[in-house]
Amino acid sequence: MRLEIPDQIRRTVLADGDVAWLDEVAGVVEALAREWGLVVGTSFAGGHAALVVAVRLVDGTPAVLKIGVPGRDVGVEALALRLAGGEGCARLLREDLGRQALLLERLGAPMFDVVADPVRRIELLCEVAVRGWRPVGAGVGLPSGAELAERYAARLPGLWDEAGRPCSMAAVADALECMERRRVAHDDRTAVLVHGDVHEMNALQASDGSYKLIDPTGWRAEPACDLGTIVRSNPGLGDDLHQRTERLAARTGVDATAIWEWGTIHRVFSGVYACSIGFQPFGEQLLAEADRLVGAGDS
Repeated sequence: MRLEIPDQIRRTVLADGDVAWLDEVAGVVEALAREWGLVVGTSFAGGHAALVVAVRLVDGTPAVLKIGVPGRDVGVEALALRLAGGEGCARLLREDLGRQALLLERLGAPMFDVVADPVRRIELLCEVAVRGWRPVGAGVGLPSGAELAERYAARLPGLWDEAGRPCSMAAVADALECMERRRVAHDDRTAVLVHGDVHEMNALQASDGSYKLIDPTGWRAEPACDLGTIVRSNPGLGDDLHQRTERLAARTGVDATAIWEWGTIHRVFSGVYACSIGFQPFGEQLLAEADRLVGAGDS
C-alpha cells in the first residue's frame, strides 16, 4: 500500500536516525488493517510524534489509527485514555502496544478552526481539561508531576545548548526554578489524571458539539499542570498572561501561582524542544514570550 508520511514526521524520524521505520511503517499499517478490519484512508498532517491515519471500521464507523514514531512509547497515552474512558478525551477503541498502535474515536475539526474568539477558546479549553481530571493513585502506573518536573529539569540545559541557545539563560533559569518548586509541591494524595498538553489544536469537536482532547501525555499531577499549558497557548496573542492565569484560577479554584509556574515550565521547555526539531514559528514565538516575561533582550 502507498502511505503518505507527513514532512514533520519524516523530519523527526530522520533527526533521530531511524530511517528503517520510514520503510517499515506502511507494512505495519497494512497488517493492522487486515487484523482489525480497517479501510485505510489518508494521513493527517500536523503532528511530529506519531503517524495518524484516517480509517473506517467494518461497519463504516470513522476512526483514526495512530502509530508512535521510534522513541515515543504510546503505552502511557493508552493508559491515560483507558482511565479517561472517553470523558474529555477521545475514546480508545483498540491497542497494540507491541506495534505502538492505537485505534481511536475520530473527532471533528480542532477548536482553533471552529471558535474565532481566543478568549472563548481559553474558557472552553479550561472546561474540557476539568472534565478529564479524576483522582489517580500512585499505583496506577502513570508518572507523577514530580517526575515530569525532574525530567524536564534534567533535559532542559542540554537541549537548550543543542538547539543553539534559542532563548536567554534567564528564561531557562526561571523555568528551572519553577520546575524545582513544582517538584517539591507534588502530593500523591491530591494528584489527578492530567492531559499534559491542552491547546486549541489538541481539542477537537465531538458529535454533540462539545470538545474532546487528543494526544494525552498522561500524568498524575496537580491540576495546575494542565492549566499551565493553557497559559502557554497562543504565544503572541497580546493579552496579559497574569490576568489569564487569574481567570483560570477563579474558574477552577486552582492556585494561581502553581498555574503560572507550570505555564513557565511548559512555555520554555516546549519552546526549546520545538526549536530543536525545527517546529517553527511555534518555538520562536514561545521563547520570545519567555524572554519578554523575564525582561531579557535577544540572545
